[in-house]
Amino acid sequence: MFKKYLYKLENLIAWSQSKITNKQFIFLSSVLVGISSAFAVILLKTFAHKIFTFAAYVTSITSIFKYGFIKGMLPVIGIMLTVFVVKRFLGGSIEKGTSQILYAVAKKASIIPKKQMYAQIVTSSLTVGLGGSAGLESPIVITGAAFGSNYGQRYKLGYKDRTLLIGCGVAAGIAAAFNAPIAGVLFAIEVLLVDVSISAFTPIMIAAATGALVSKIALDESILLTFKQQQTFDYHNIPYYVILGMLTGLISVYYSRNFQRVEYIFHHLKFSPYKKAFIGASLLALLIFIFPTLFGEGYESIKTLSQNDPGQLLENTLFDDFRDNKWALLIFIGSSMMLKVFASGLTLGSGGNGGNFAPSLFLGSYAGFFFSTLLNLTGLTKLPVSNFTMVGMAGILSGLFHAPLTGIFLIAEITGGYDLMIPLMIVASCSFAVSKRFEKHSLDVKGLARKGHAFTSNKDTNILSTLDTNSIIQTDYLTISPDENLSKLVDLISHSNQVIFAVVDKENNMLGIVHFNDIREIIFNQYRVKFTLVKEIMKTPVDIIYPSDNMGTVMNKFEKAKVAFLPVLKNGKYHGFISKSMALEAYRTKLKSMTIE
Repeated sequence: MFKKYLYKLENLIAWSQSKITNKQFIFLSSVLVGISSAFAVILLKTFAHKIFTFAAYVTSITSIFKYGFIKGMLPVIGIMLTVFVVKRFLGGSIEKGTSQILYAVAKKASIIPKKQMYAQIVTSSLTVGLGGSAGLESPIVITGAAFGSNYGQRYKLGYKDRTLLIGCGVAAGIAAAFNAPIAGVLFAIEVLLVDVSISAFTPIMIAAATGALVSKIALDESILLTFKQQQTFDYHNIPYYVILGMLTGLISVYYSRNFQRVEYIFHHLKFSPYKKAFIGASLLALLIFIFPTLFGEGYESIKTLSQNDPGQLLENTLFDDFRDNKWALLIFIGSSMMLKVFASGLTLGSGGNGGNFAPSLFLGSYAGFFFSTLLNLTGLTKLPVSNFTMVGMAGILSGLFHAPLTGIFLIAEITGGYDLMIPLMIVASCSFAVSKRFEKHSLDVKGLARKGHAFTSNKDTNILSTLDTNSIIQTDYLTISPDENLSKLVDLISHSNQVIFAVVDKENNMLGIVHFNDIREIIFNQYRVKFTLVKEIMKTPVDIIYPSDNMGTVMNKFEKAKVAFLPVLKNGKYHGFISKSMALEAYRTKLKSMTIE
């Protein structure tokens, strides 16, 4: 029955595509992609919340499970089930993180596999829903992007339109997850899309508004991360917000580096996937047993921190007796903050699926609370703890993802107003500046950049990375022997369009190059032309290009050499030339094709 209605809907959409303009069809498509992404959010968030509620209920009524025993065991089950699903039904592997969207846009013509429309939902719900210390937003974003990409493929849309619909799916996912449409739009543009013209904002905004609306109607607001309580902004606290911004920037660097270290260790373990999952999940269970706040997304503990009784976090933990001790609470918060990176790294490194969006918010809120409470307890000042708890989230989000605008407007939207706009801007910008100083790329982009793939923090480099060096190598250039006289070279020049020649021996080893400008002064002197050998006037090339060089490297070599042509060697032999003008033309063509209008 479901397939029957789905088939009718697809036929209706196909019919409408033939009756309206392409722009109108994109607007319609943005609504449909937005609805699909929103329902994915509803499914994931509801499941995760139900599991969290179940774990909290069992812990509260069963004395034998005190101190978070159940919370420690559930993630082991969740991660093991995730690995089973991946091995049994998903071909043995699943891509994690939003970096795969960047790669698909840049390298795969915005084609995302169909399985990503359901694989992320199933695996992340098992991992995070059963307590894995990660977030659902990254799987949500990938699912939304997959909806957009496959929708575009289904209705035979071009690269630009597919990419735009990927942005629509991403924006709708974030908007629905936080009821924050503006943040959804900014995340899609700031983090994922290479280049977007003003006119392309409209379908992305439509998708984000649709996602937020569906979420608002169908999803229980208590499941979402929202805040109603905040204190008045006092401009006298600006210096402290600056310090918090720098602190969250440093914490972002700490998280990024240690998260990748944990993932690297697990990636290189010589164990079976199940054994690796059990080891990582067991270590995670131990952390959660001691610090139950590391269970799941952590949004419930973030809400608790912003309220008047943060001591609730110590209930049913090993530190229950210190519930009313403010210094003990502060140590607990600080320890949870520093250990979150290892909990998330263990969750994802051992085989679970999730993202770092929720951990960044967890880390930011804990950092803001720790900083402001520490200063208050020492008597140095009296800071509004709830405000610092909330703006700290913008700091880590900005520092970790290099997305200050997303951080600013997300926290502004989930707090229900813009009264904190000034401190949000201060903390997010300071954190971004500090993080950028130590980490050139954001957490999701670092892996791509290390492999020489695309990233969006630098548009020029991103576009260059999509170009294939081999596609612009000209291998049909005529060559000349070093023992020929210039009359032979003049003859080659007169019968071709070349201005540069490689000088090679019988084994095709390149000995030098000769440019037309090198013989311009003697070309009309018949005596010199006849009795001057090529090897007498050939020059050593300023630099050499290799087919394995990426286009960023090629353009850097041209920039340093200050020449119009550079020779290419393949396996140590002369292979051809690359013209700087041809490289620039390829760049301009790719830029035009990737600009979403």
